[in-house]
Amino acid sequence: MCRLLAVRERTTPDAAKSFLRPRLEDLHDPALLLDSDRAADRLAAAVENGETVVVHGDYDADGIAGAALLGGWIRAAGGRAEAIVPDRTRDGYDLSNAGVDRSIALGAGVIVTVDCGIAALDPVRRAAAAGVDVIVTDHHIPGPRLPDAFAILNPNRPGCAYPDKRLCGAGVAFKLGQLLSRRLGRSRDEAWDYLDLVALATIADQVELDGENRILGRYGLRALARTTRPGLNALMTGAKMAPGNAVTSEAVAFRLAPRINAAGRVGDASKALRLLLTADSGEARSLAEVLERNNSDRREIERRTTEEALARLEGAYDAATDRGVVVAGEGWHPGVIGIVASRVAERLFRPSVVIALDGDEGRGSARSIPGFDLHAAIAQCGTHLERFGGHHQAAGMDIHRDRVPAFRDAFQDVAGRRLGSVELRPVLHVDLEVALGEVDFDLHRYATYLGPHGRGNPEPLYVARAVRVAGGPRVLTGGHVKFEMVDGGSRLPAIGFGLADRLVPELTGNGPVDVAFNLIENTFRGRTTIQARVVDVRPAA
Repeated sequence: MCRLLAVRERTTPDAAKSFLRPRLEDLHDPALLLDSDRAADRLAAAVENGETVVVHGDYDADGIAGAALLGGWIRAAGGRAEAIVPDRTRDGYDLSNAGVDRSIALGAGVIVTVDCGIAALDPVRRAAAAGVDVIVTDHHIPGPRLPDAFAILNPNRPGCAYPDKRLCGAGVAFKLGQLLSRRLGRSRDEAWDYLDLVALATIADQVELDGENRILGRYGLRALARTTRPGLNALMTGAKMAPGNAVTSEAVAFRLAPRINAAGRVGDASKALRLLLTADSGEARSLAEVLERNNSDRREIERRTTEEALARLEGAYDAATDRGVVVAGEGWHPGVIGIVASRVAERLFRPSVVIALDGDEGRGSARSIPGFDLHAAIAQCGTHLERFGGHHQAAGMDIHRDRVPAFRDAFQDVAGRRLGSVELRPVLHVDLEVALGEVDFDLHRYATYLGPHGRGNPEPLYVARAVRVAGGPRVLTGGHVKFEMVDGGSRLPAIGFGLADRLVPELTGNGPVDVAFNLIENTFRGRTTIQARVVDVRPAA
């Protein structure tokens, strides 16, 4: 554990202690956010005066969870709140004119955005002209101009001295909720009732799990395990997660978040929002079933679109010269292009933009590779786009069909200059070399204190060098492969999920191999053991 902590740059006792035992008391004062006093005063006045506050989220898990969090918090404080999210196909992302008009129709005196709004110049102006104050809460990187909002809470805006710039959208909304409680003289502990939603959003949005995000994630996962929200309990039941059991960041990222995101991708995002807000168990079960069907549909559409995108690139992509990828297709569902961009980026290891064309218009989504600032790169190509937004690793955009070729050339040029001519391939960063005799349940148990894991704080990756494979690898249904590592008198069972095609040739040789792996628990017939989850294998040097 000390070696692991040292690798993670926690090299003093105090640094190690604060990392292993993060405390809620170490969260920063929300008043450090620029404009926070102005925003909290206006929101408190709205609560006290009975004004309707419309909380406008975005249609992904961060925006949906954040809208549910702040809308529910305002109601709990005695205010009148309506929570809404846009329709991806009809409204597009961000606060739009349609969102403003809908808010006005609901009687809004104040609109609070969550996970959006920092680029909504015209819609904010439209709301102000109608006499509605707009409070923007967002975490995306601002453009050259800020909207003329009543207040803007964004740790990444120029001039904001907030110490932690990595909060997700719901995390910023959580900070505003804390200030609202403070202004209304309510208990400080009220904030902890919303940690389950903050953790859901933080992990789903893949922000770095360090600093405040680590604290919010650690305590939020505990809150998720004992949540009383009918919607979250119904969602966990559908995802084969027994309510009351420990919830891991992996379960949030790969089971809960995809189901919520599926509503915004191929269904109706407002149903996911209703799921998180409802107090009715029957309604929660019904809505969770809808999201389950949405997720099934999303997987099939995603699979088909990914195949089509890769097929289009077969004759157009040159691995030797192309440093970026832009691929466009007619009739692709705009709700899945973000996932497809991730798949393309993973397959080709290039920053990738996928554009769904519909008539003269196109909607794009982009995903990056480590070390490539996607938002900055796309900003350099901004003259070809109608609008765009995002951050270092992910972005979205609107583009006219006839501008796609010029944008592709510009993006290729920027990627080429930024990435240079070196060979681009993924690199595994191993934390620790271990002997099999060192790997036991205690190591796994102590290593869990390094969690929650995700971007910026990955699971510990171990390497066992020059081990032998006992017997031969066994290929399982689904393309998984099982084998046993042997080193002297020590043995460790191992499994490579979906890696049979890649690993079996390496595992069937006669020589020793180096194995890179994480540790996971395996429960069979009531007995729990640890095993290696294999990431890669190579012949030992």
